[in-house]
Amino acid sequence: MDRSIPMLLIGLVFGGGLGFTVAAANGVTFDGHDHGDPAHHGGHEQHAAAGMHDHGDMLSVPAGADAPKLKIEVTPDPSAGWNLHIMTENFRFSPENASRDHVPGEGHAHVYANGVKLARVYGPWMHLDSLPEGEVELEVALNSNDHRSLAVDDTPVAQTVTLSN
Repeated sequence: MDRSIPMLLIGLVFGGGLGFTVAAANGVTFDGHDHGDPAHHGGHEQHAAAGMHDHGDMLSVPAGADAPKLKIEVTPDPSAGWNLHIMTENFRFSPENASRDHVPGEGHAHVYANGVKLARVYGPWMHLDSLPEGEVELEVALNSNDHRSLAVDDTPVAQTVTLSN
């Protein structure tokens, strides 16, 4: 009996499951569309009327000792790609509260390359296996659980580095 089809199915199940497990363990989700573009949701009014969160709002907190802070470091991976380290103060990654109500000091990060959103991140490390060729502007921005951009005194909590790829 030819075992190629059952072996293919077993490989797909375990391979796909392993890939999702590794991604989830590293806090990485890849969004299927640009949350910042209301056209992807049928317009802002329909999106808000559906009771969904508003991706365009900013949540500004006052400056002070408890204000969130962000620093990023990007280093070449010895094997391939880049390793992104997202270092925060007064901020906790909280995947368990994603898309829920705002909790001060909690949320996730968005990662952009040349202004294009790559991922939503729920932890301090992310591997970037491919970036556009040439000079790349990599930006990380902190967001609240309800997806509003975090700001301190109306200045977004975001950091940008430029890489040569």
